[in-house]
Amino acid sequence: MTPRERVHAALRREPVDRIPVFLWLHPVTVRRLSSLLEVPPSRLADCLGDDVRQTWVGNNHAMEGITHAMEGDTHTDDWGIEWVRVGEFNQILRAPLQDAAPAAVRSYSFPYESVEGLLARMATVASLSPRYFVGCDISPCLFEMICRLRGMEQAILDLAEDPSLAAHLLHRAAAFGVRLGEEACRRFPLDWLWTGDDVAGQRSMIMSPSIWRAMIKPHLRQVVQVGKAHRVWVAYHCCGAVRPIIPDLIEIGIDVLNPVQCDCPGMDARDLKREFGRNLAFMGGVDTVDLLPNGSPRAVRGATEELLEIMTGDGGGYILAASHTVPPETPTENIFALYAAAGIPKEEIFDAAAGIRKGLASGGRGEGR
Repeated sequence: MTPRERVHAALRREPVDRIPVFLWLHPVTVRRLSSLLEVPPSRLADCLGDDVRQTWVGNNHAMEGITHAMEGDTHTDDWGIEWVRVGEFNQILRAPLQDAAPAAVRSYSFPYESVEGLLARMATVASLSPRYFVGCDISPCLFEMICRLRGMEQAILDLAEDPSLAAHLLHRAAAFGVRLGEEACRRFPLDWLWTGDDVAGQRSMIMSPSIWRAMIKPHLRQVVQVGKAHRVWVAYHCCGAVRPIIPDLIEIGIDVLNPVQCDCPGMDARDLKREFGRNLAFMGGVDTVDLLPNGSPRAVRGATEELLEIMTGDGGGYILAASHTVPPETPTENIFALYAAAGIPKEEIFDAAAGIRKGLASGGRGEGR
């Protein structure tokens, strides 16, 4: 099967030759593995056998797609948010609307003038269709986007103290997300549209489910319907204890839920699969907090194989991934153990790398997979 065929079959609960994989690696981890395999970072996913090719056109590019060389380096994105490198990650240094008066908040303009530049990031990924399963990430679209503009504390206060102002910003954020989604679906050979909104913490939702249903859900429905209208799968990312709203996500048309943090309340993989597996596919679940960085390769492989058994018990509906970006401190052998559980042994990865190196040396792209 081609990677694209494999993912589509898994999402349709049809037989696959192996479980599809889409693993997110921290840039430091990418550089380490690329050096070990002696291939360019841009070809690492080909070596590892990842089935999905995706990039950001939304604000997550500012957080995850820009890698600064030095601690303390900064950049300002198209939304006016200032970011700074802290440790190995970018964090928000200044939220442009955090101290803004209500009138200034209402007059804020989303960066429609940057749409062409944002969508241009899809060019390389789109060129990999139809062999690979191609996704476009327009997240975050709603509450998390407002948090980045207002600061999380103020965004939460707005929901309680000035709901009309919060509703205004959410409406504007949704409209921009719809625009990005429409343009991406129209221009590129997408297999899924990826959206997301972190509305939950490690123990519970950030807001009550009733507030989410009243203020967030209608806007998310609009974004989801973009993908549905273009007949592509719709994937949704939300960290944490999102269990109370999973039935709502299914109702509005979400096809795939990520990242399945199984250590959060209500997010046990076996329970999720039993309750929602007929109507919802899952991507994620391999622990990045303790198991991957601290476990042994044997423990990683064993836990991953158990997760695969749980998540594919109905014949599919699962894409293997970690519960978030694989952190830099993860031992290399643990990463290989994760892939081995999916049927991609270490030897196969090194063979693929050798093929790529050979092809590049002869002036081509390299064999890859």
